[in-house]
Amino acid sequence: MSGMDTVIGLYGETIEVPCNNGAPKPKDLFMTKWKYDDGDLLTQLKDQDASVIATDKYKDRVSMAENSSLLIAAATLKDEKTFTCMVVAGADISEYPVKLLIHKAPTGVEITALATELEIGKPTQLGQCRTSDANPAASITWFKNKKPLVADGKGIIISSNVKVDEATGLTTTSSTLQYTAEKGDTAALFTCGALNTLSSPVSFTVTYPTERISLHVISKGPLMEGANMTLKCKADGNPPPTSFNFHILGKVVKVENSDSYTVTDVTRESTGEYKCSIIDNAKMEDSKNITINYLDMSLSPSGKVMKSFGEGLALTLQTHASGELKVSWTKDNGKLDSSPKFDKLTYSDSGKYEVVVTMGALIKKDSFELVVEGVPVIRRVAKRRSEDGQHKVLTCEAEGSPKPTVAWSVNGTSADESPYVNGKITHKLTIVPTVNLTVVCTVSNEHGQDTRTINVSTLFEEVRMDKQDSSDEGDTTKLVVGVIVGLLLATVVVGLAYWLYMKKSKQGSWKTGEKEDGSTEESKKLEEKIEEKLEENSQKVEV
Repeated sequence: MSGMDTVIGLYGETIEVPCNNGAPKPKDLFMTKWKYDDGDLLTQLKDQDASVIATDKYKDRVSMAENSSLLIAAATLKDEKTFTCMVVAGADISEYPVKLLIHKAPTGVEITALATELEIGKPTQLGQCRTSDANPAASITWFKNKKPLVADGKGIIISSNVKVDEATGLTTTSSTLQYTAEKGDTAALFTCGALNTLSSPVSFTVTYPTERISLHVISKGPLMEGANMTLKCKADGNPPPTSFNFHILGKVVKVENSDSYTVTDVTRESTGEYKCSIIDNAKMEDSKNITINYLDMSLSPSGKVMKSFGEGLALTLQTHASGELKVSWTKDNGKLDSSPKFDKLTYSDSGKYEVVVTMGALIKKDSFELVVEGVPVIRRVAKRRSEDGQHKVLTCEAEGSPKPTVAWSVNGTSADESPYVNGKITHKLTIVPTVNLTVVCTVSNEHGQDTRTINVSTLFEEVRMDKQDSSDEGDTTKLVVGVIVGLLLATVVVGLAYWLYMKKSKQGSWKTGEKEDGSTEESKKLEEKIEEKLEENSQKVEV
């Protein structure tokens, strides 16, 4: 006889109880028989089918497997006993007892007898967890936010109870949790479980008295004049108070069934200290200093401003605000680097000026339109020949406001006018003059006019003058040559006069003919040299 094995089977299922722990059958096997304390169950001879011997409750529930295991159908707790497999082989008889245990998981877990609410610091029976039809008896565990609760005999007290069904032998286990809540348990989820089965989570309303209140200011956008301001008093109690006293700049306003009070159309005078408190406990209060933001702005001048050219314009911007300001200017939607100044107005100063003053989210704007007017003045007139040389282009540049009208004293083949910008305009007229002209440009507006003239020669006269200019250049060259010849001739005449003078002076002192003859010879040679010099100079002049 060997040691006893244990087999665990599931309630209601067919259970297999192995013989000799499932060892192979011996070769000289003669007989196998299963029995229990109350009698034999079934037997099997070698090479024959098993025969059921039992006549009690097992008569229709037992059979033998191919490997000699005992099969018990529809197991119940009453099957928890020792079954013995007897094997006869040759001259040996062996017995193998097996202890059978029947287990059953609980059919469900649920929490009943729930508390209506939990009060902080007060032990309260939270609920009862129950599970039934189990074997062995189920062990119940309580959880808060998926973490197991351990009984400490103070804030957590757990008591359990087990009942056995006399008919089935299955157990029902119940567990009661007594719990002392904390403020953090407001949103806590409680569950209980047995084995791998959990109940549905439950939560509770946790009540506690108010210990602190806080005042909050609610508004759409920044707090500024004209806006509405809502005061909200929040309490940390549960349930929170429903009635409060609001202290509005020294005045007490009682509000019931609400935690809010709205102050409409606030002004800068609304700046100050505000409070709220619980009606039944005036010492429990909160306060807040509230500032109402404001921004005042005045611009002078404003609207449409008409001024004359050269005048001055005083610009004044006055501001008054509860905080630091930022000022920016634009002219005709273009940003200016600084505030405009108008000491001496020009036409380019005309335009729409806008100032934007900001303080945080507060914004104020104002604008004026400046129009500078004056008598038109012609700044420049000019003339030039066209690129093809067939026309004359006259230009008249003027400024004034309103826009001047440009008129010419002659008609042209085409006229071109530039855009009118900053009081300036340029007008060009193309003409073909057949005679010499004096052309007049006239600019005018409602304040007056100005005129300038341009002397224009014909295109034919200019062609003749061009040819005359070429002839004059040749005459000038001849004149220069003549001057040079005259200077050379003058030099020769002076030299000749000087020679004659010296000759006469010497004749008065000569005493011998030889000397006179010698002098004659020298004179002849001098005359020849002078003639040669004159011929040479004459040739140079001709060249």
